[in-house]
Amino acid sequence: MKLIADSGSTKTDWCVCGADDKVEARCSTQGINPFHMSEDTVLGVLRNELLPQLGSVRSSIDEIEFYGAGCTVVKIPVMQRLLSEVFPSAKNVIVGSDMLGAAKALLRNKEGIACILGTGANSCLYDGEKIIANVSPMGYILGDEGSGAVIGKTFVNELYKGGHTDFVKVFESESGLTQADIIQKVYREPLPNRFLASLSTFIGSHIAEEEWLEDMVVDCFRDFFKKNVRHYNRKDLSVSFVGSVAYYYKAQLMKAAELEGYKVGKILRQPLA
Repeated sequence: MKLIADSGSTKTDWCVCGADDKVEARCSTQGINPFHMSEDTVLGVLRNELLPQLGSVRSSIDEIEFYGAGCTVVKIPVMQRLLSEVFPSAKNVIVGSDMLGAAKALLRNKEGIACILGTGANSCLYDGEKIIANVSPMGYILGDEGSGAVIGKTFVNELYKGGHTDFVKVFESESGLTQADIIQKVYREPLPNRFLASLSTFIGSHIAEEEWLEDMVVDCFRDFFKKNVRHYNRKDLSVSFVGSVAYYYKAQLMKAAELEGYKVGKILRQPLA
């Protein structure tokens, strides 16, 4: 059996496939990012979260395909070793970037531009087999335009510095967070990108009634097109997306694409649909 994983910074989706790629089981764990997580932490997720959910089927896994955030050239052999350690019966372990996994899911064997918009953001030009160009996303502090983390960061900045006094009260009442709480979570607690991305739920619940939220999200997506997609110089190709941010903010994403002169192809919530 084959174990396939799609791993973002927040969540990893796992799928076990049998003969003829028939899905035998699905499960999820927290996100695995070998660039930001120690080897012991990764092993902990695999052993304590994944294995109990797989049950007896784990001994039948002889092939693994893992596509994940943080799977750089340096970290690919690390993930291969850790997966082989947890699944000794697997004779073939393939590890690739989450971007490659997304491109395969979105475009199969066709040429196009594939993008990820989830907690983080990324994009690539795909020739139907491999990634031939990639603009470095640079992470949520230096880049990641259009991502959940950057939308959350932009929201907090605008909320407290944009003169939205009445809406601050709505936010703090519904979220139970104060400005001091946010500063604590962003600057003094681990994984601030996940926290910032989590604010997307609140933003989405009020976007229809607050015009400034609509404009803010559209502008974040326009930045994504301007600073990432435009560098491929291929407006003849459709741009496809995978990720919860792209999926739940589809209307705003489509609006941004139109304003920037791009045609949107597929939008999937997750690669392992």
